[in-house]
Amino acid sequence: MTDQEHFKAWWTELYARSIRKFPERKPFFYTSSGIPLHPIVPPDSIHPGRFNELGFPGQYPFVRGVQPTMYRGRFWTMRQYAGYSSAEESNARYRFLLEQGQTGLSVAFDLPTQIGYDADDPIALGEVGKVGVSISSIEDMETLFQEIPLDKVSTSMTINAPAAILLAAYIAVAKKQGVDAGKLRGTIQNDILKEYVARGTYIFPPAPSMRLITDTMRYCQQEVLNWNTISISGYHIREAGSTAAQEVGFTLANAIAYIEAAQAAGMVVDEFAPQLSFFFNAHNNFLEEIAKFRAARRLYARIMKERFQTKKSESQKLRFHTQTAGSTLTAQQPENNVVRVTLQALAAVLGGTQSLHTNSMDEALWLPTEKSVQVALRTQQIIAYESGVADTVDPLAGSYLIEYLTDQIEEKADAYIRKIDELGGALKAIECGYVSNEIQDAAFSAQRRLETGEDVVVGVNKFQQHETLELESLRINPVIEAQQRERLARLRQSRDPQRAAELMSRLETAAKGTENLMPLFIECVENKLTLGEICNLLRSVWGEYRAPNFF
Repeated sequence: MTDQEHFKAWWTELYARSIRKFPERKPFFYTSSGIPLHPIVPPDSIHPGRFNELGFPGQYPFVRGVQPTMYRGRFWTMRQYAGYSSAEESNARYRFLLEQGQTGLSVAFDLPTQIGYDADDPIALGEVGKVGVSISSIEDMETLFQEIPLDKVSTSMTINAPAAILLAAYIAVAKKQGVDAGKLRGTIQNDILKEYVARGTYIFPPAPSMRLITDTMRYCQQEVLNWNTISISGYHIREAGSTAAQEVGFTLANAIAYIEAAQAAGMVVDEFAPQLSFFFNAHNNFLEEIAKFRAARRLYARIMKERFQTKKSESQKLRFHTQTAGSTLTAQQPENNVVRVTLQALAAVLGGTQSLHTNSMDEALWLPTEKSVQVALRTQQIIAYESGVADTVDPLAGSYLIEYLTDQIEEKADAYIRKIDELGGALKAIECGYVSNEIQDAAFSAQRRLETGEDVVVGVNKFQQHETLELESLRINPVIEAQQRERLARLRQSRDPQRAAELMSRLETAAKGTENLMPLFIECVENKLTLGEICNLLRSVWGEYRAPNFF
């Protein structure tokens, strides 16, 4: 008998008889992306060409991983996202995490910093240090990394609209430490397109925003060769409510837009592509998430080879950081979040991530405490050192279900990319509301399934209980805001006013022209111009983005 004949015999003679006697829980099973889940995957559901073209780890199309040895060589970077209150307090948290075995830093900035305002700006009132660390000047950045040698750590910064300015401050601090920019390792998120549809911390209109990105890419290609100049983020797209397939499709469509913008600025794709990186979500549907990462690698490799005609293997590798899904954390029974995060982190590892952040159990309630952060880090370490899953490369390859889901997600994501191409590219698709509407429809469907009980969230719509929270909480001292204002006042008094005025004039001229702004940003922060002063000047030249209303 053929495989297909064996399957039909099993289906009619055993499975069908069994479900008549013991009906299944649901009439139909689907993943979050609407992919039907058969009781077992029929042999003819596997795309034969793709199954035979899985290749090997470290080889095109990289579906099995971007490195030949993966975690047998070294573990993923354990990079806990952290930052709150003042630079001093965040510095203490970083040093604590490094002492506990964290292998990379990941900086969370407060909301005023993310949208380019100083801590003493009236618009920052009440928000300083609340959801991240307050950074307004080179002095703040220097304090943030005090006693942390920047040539020894890899630093990721979740910053977008003012990313170039924060990177300039980081480079300036490294110079003060005596560290050459060429030795710096890390990433700035620097992904403005997803801000327009999913997150909202934008400042400038698309054209100057893309200029800031390509200026940064060009500068780092020449001066900061080990720096990832952009982290193209699907994480926030997923947090906004997208499916797994939408996360892949919209993220890679944005990547295409950035690559085309860099080419239009005169850059050669094989020269800058190795400095591109990605940022994905690890959500609850364990097997679909593993397949999602594999599908994203294969689709990206094909795009880079066929669409952009890259010649270098490094240009075709999708390297990504993963964060477990904040949107899945519950305020109810928060200890359950430890289990959710463990499964999500395991999916990221089995999917081949290069870097990982695990959320803390209390993040649905408040900023994580030191204890909860330690538990989150220990989760990664237990997976790495105790589970055995890191001892072999792509351990689930060849699973009928994994390969079926990988094929299905790739096909759905590719269909989104083709649709976006028809609309004129990622920016046009964003401007006409297509991407936002697709995400909103997916989010609505997920919420409806939750409300009807079709989907279960333990402790929320099933297995509820009356509880009194006894977890320790982290509160931000409101004094930090006054202290930051005082620091800024002293900084402005200590600088050369004539030099500051001259730099502001030069910056205004440069913003109106076409020269690369990165060297001037570094010069500005070294001479104590603040983040808010630089961004406000750019606002006066470029204007601010106003989101269209699609309703």
